[in-house]
Amino acid sequence: MLDRVRCVVVTGGAQGIGKGIAKAFAARGDRVVIADVDRDHAEQTVSEIKAQGGDVVFIQTDVREPEQISALFQIVRQRYHRLDVLINNAGVSRFKPLEELTVAEWDDVLNINLRGYFLCAREAARLMKESGIHGSIVNIASTRALMSEKNSEAYAASKGGVLGLTHALAASLSEARITVNAISPGWIETGDYSALKETDHAQHFSKRVGKPEDIAKACLYLTDEDNDFVTGINLIVDGGMTRKMIYEE
Repeated sequence: MLDRVRCVVVTGGAQGIGKGIAKAFAARGDRVVIADVDRDHAEQTVSEIKAQGGDVVFIQTDVREPEQISALFQIVRQRYHRLDVLINNAGVSRFKPLEELTVAEWDDVLNINLRGYFLCAREAARLMKESGIHGSIVNIASTRALMSEKNSEAYAASKGGVLGLTHALAASLSEARITVNAISPGWIETGDYSALKETDHAQHFSKRVGKPEDIAKACLYLTDEDNDFVTGINLIVDGGMTRKMIYEE
């Protein structure tokens, strides 16, 4: 049994990596709030977690909209009177040729992937301070903040911004003893894992492509109260892919 049940908000928790994170915290015994714009997938995830005995609710939230972010944390404040952990995970990509990417599409990516993280972190920090919680914030970045392929300008810029935002927040929130860290996933397969080829797995030192559970385990580590000496870092979870030298023949 846990010494204390925590309240955990996971943005973008309806599917993919966020779903794996939400399930991991619920399995730990925490109260989980899934904040997502996708009602259908979120309700399915809530049903799966509840079927396993987890404590979870869904609050529909579009992180493009500042007022919806404020409403999310007000509901958490009223319902739970505390917040221990925020996982900033909601994200979108727009991989388009440079000449075709519109200003509106650029702004949409930055508003979700970066501004949304900032606004959620700001509201989460306020609630943590109000309730005297020495909490944790984890921002899901990407190895694309550090390396790129073509047509990924908006996504790469947003994830690079997440890394800068992370260490700035860690500095600003240090007096409140709120840790802030980033995780940069590499290739995490959220679809049919069995459809992957051996050549896909072979690209990694780990000899396998990642799974959402790999990122969830990193989140559990970074939000463990015993790990309060770890703050301001970017934890790369990629099976070693970004450290593998690959030469074209």
